[in-house]
Amino acid sequence: MVAETSSTSASDDMEEYNRLKLKLLVLTLASGVIIALVVWVWYGWKIALSYLVGALVGAVYLRMLAKGVDRLGNKSKSLGYARFGVFAILIAIAAKSEQLQVLPAFFGFMTYKIAVIAVLAQDLTSASRSR
Repeated sequence: MVAETSSTSASDDMEEYNRLKLKLLVLTLASGVIIALVVWVWYGWKIALSYLVGALVGAVYLRMLAKGVDRLGNKSKSLGYARFGVFAILIAIAAKSEQLQVLPAFFGFMTYKIAVIAVLAQDLTSASRSR
């Protein structure tokens, strides 16, 4: 009975973890699109395109980070740094491209942080309510 309870708890934890990963990805993409639309209205399509490309690359980075965390403990003991290449490529392309600008692309890339902060704030709010 104890083994059954611990396996159920582990599967519930994995289910919650998978929901968290999906929530972070959806929030990253949604906030990236919404902010890009606001930027388009305010600053024009070139800056909005730069921001949107950065946000999409940030979502790819977040997905790569989640896959690295998934492997952590099972197959590897460290996260590795290959995903930083995605950021470096984004900045290099934005610097060389006439269509993209570096600063909006960087801010777009950081959009995944908005999702992380939003989920953290939600968790902290729900934890303080349960007290």
